[in-house]
Formats: sequence, structure tokens, C-alpha cells
Amino acid sequence: MGRRFRGESTQKVDSKGRVSIPATFRRVLEAGDPDWVEGKPANLVIVYADERRNFLECYTMDAISEVDSKIAQMKRGSPARVYMERIFNGQSIDASVDGTGRLVLPKKARDKIGLENDCEAFFIASGDTFQIWKPETFEASQSINVDELFEGLPEGADPLMLLDQEG
Repeated sequence: MGRRFRGESTQKVDSKGRVSIPATFRRVLEAGDPDWVEGKPANLVIVYADERRNFLECYTMDAISEVDSKIAQMKRGSPARVYMERIFNGQSIDASVDGTGRLVLPKKARDKIGLENDCEAFFIASGDTFQIWKPETFEASQSINVDELFEGLPEGADPLMLLDQEG
């Protein structure tokens, strides 16, 4: 397993859709791009599809390759494979980090999550991917019921106990 994304950050999006990627995220993108060399931009894939999601999911080249391999193992022509190909191949964008550490978010991707010109974007790590949200949408999405997560566990249980549960 390669380096993982960790942390969160809010960054300004300019009128051209450019946004600075947190420096620690850039290091993970570089490590996850087999073609990256010092002085060259790191590549990534931005998945904007899936109408059930209000964020952009950004994959390192290694992470998207893993997803592509799993899709290739699915039965060709099956509804599930067609759906997955549509999201991860058709409704995604190849992107790269520019020399100043910025990413250009295409208008279609910005429109999908409601980012307007000269606004802020919220970045949050998600292991081998990171997400880009409109800050207000992210805040509204934080309604996970922690009590339900800990249902059946002893009072004062360590959150690490959740790792031992199935599903």
C-alpha cells in the first residue's frame, strides 16, 4: 500500500477554476503516479459522476488503476459493469497538478458540486483518494449518527473497535 491522504483544508478557487492542492496531498499524488519524476506534474483522475454524491473524488493514478482492474474483472456488458464504466471512465477527467501546485477544476465539475467563481473548496482525505466539496455542503453532510455506529458496543468503546466489525 502506498502513501495515504490525510487531513483537511479549505482553499480558494479563482475565477478560472484553479485551486491549490494541499502540499501533503501533492506528495501523495506524486507517490501514486508511476510516471511522475521530479519537476514534472503529478497526474490524477477526478470522478465527478454519481448523482448521489455532492463532491468530486480525486484518485491517484495507482488508485484509479486498481479500480479499472476491478471493473475489467466484471462480466462484460453486465449492468453493473456498464454503470461502473460510465462513472469511472465516462464521467471522469484526467488532470494534473501545475507547476505552482494548482489543479484546474473544469466548469462541469465545479457546476456539479456548486462551486462558483471566486469561492472556497473544502478538501478532505479519504485514504487512497481525496474529496473536494463546497464547504457548506460538506458541513450539511456531517449527520452521521455516531450512536448508531457504536450500537451494541460497550459504553466508552474505543473507535478502533469499529475496525473489527464486518461491513
